[in-house]
Amino acid sequence: MPSVCVFLGSSPGHNPAFGVAAEALGRELARRGLTCVYGGSDTGLMKRLADGALAAGGQVHGISVGGLQALEIQHQGLTTLEVVPTMHARKARMAELADAFIAFPGGIGTFEEFFEAFTWARLGIHAKPCGVLNVEGYYDPLLDLLDHAEREGFIRACDQDLLVRATSPEAMLDGLAARWEGR
Repeated sequence: MPSVCVFLGSSPGHNPAFGVAAEALGRELARRGLTCVYGGSDTGLMKRLADGALAAGGQVHGISVGGLQALEIQHQGLTTLEVVPTMHARKARMAELADAFIAFPGGIGTFEEFFEAFTWARLGIHAKPCGVLNVEGYYDPLLDLLDHAEREGFIRACDQDLLVRATSPEAMLDGLAARWEGR
C-alpha cells in the first residue's frame, strides 16, 4: 500500500483536536513511508495534514482544481502539486494515485469524495481499502446512520465489512494495511 488518499476539510473546524490529529496522521504516513494524496490546499485541516507529513520527511501529492484558486490557496511546499480542470478530474486523479482512502473530519466535499470511493469499492470498481478516521467522535452520527441503513436493509453487512473504522492514525493505517494485504 504505497499511497493513501485523505479526504478532509479545508477549514480547521472548531475542535483543536482535529488539527492535532491531522498533523499526527501526516507524520504517521511519513513514518511508514506512505505517500499522502490529498486536495492540495494550504488551509485548514488539509494544510495541517500536509505540513505534518512534510515535516516528518514524507511525500505529499496534492491534486487541486484550477477553479478553486479563489477559494483555497494551493500549498506550494508539496512534493508534487497537480492542478486539474474539474472536481471530476480531481477525484479521478486521486483514485488513480491512491491505494487506500481515508475520510477525516470535513464537510460536504469530504463526504462526497469519500462516499464515491467507498461506493466504487462496494461495486468492485476497485479493491482499495476505505476507512473512516473518527476523531473525537466526529463521525459517530455517520457510522450510526450506516448501521441504521444496514438494519433497514439498504446496506449489507458485507458492505460494512469493507469499511475500516478507527479512532487513531495508527489504528487506521494498520487496518488499511491489513485489508490491502488481504485483497
